[in-house]
Amino acid sequence: MQQYAILRRSAWASPAELEAAARRSAQVGDQEMSDDIRWIRSYVLEEGGGSVGTVCIYEASSPEAIREHASRADLPVDEIIAIADTVVVRPDPQPAST
Repeated sequence: MQQYAILRRSAWASPAELEAAARRSAQVGDQEMSDDIRWIRSYVLEEGGGSVGTVCIYEASSPEAIREHASRADLPVDEIIAIADTVVVRPDPQPAST
């Protein structure tokens, strides 16, 4: 499987909407399409006005599998970019507990 970055700009009006979308995404990926797609992580983007977008990292069999997953989970897809390599300078920081 190839790694891809999926850009979803200003996709959700609130973090609560994003949480619901994340649940749908995990359900579809884990239960319906586990042979074709695997969600690795997402970075949430502040888009202004309270809306949020994401840059999602997935492993997938093809860009078409990503589009199918998005359709089933009711997720937008603005752009799909194949990842050529990974350079890790430091691991992702852990969020501060609230």
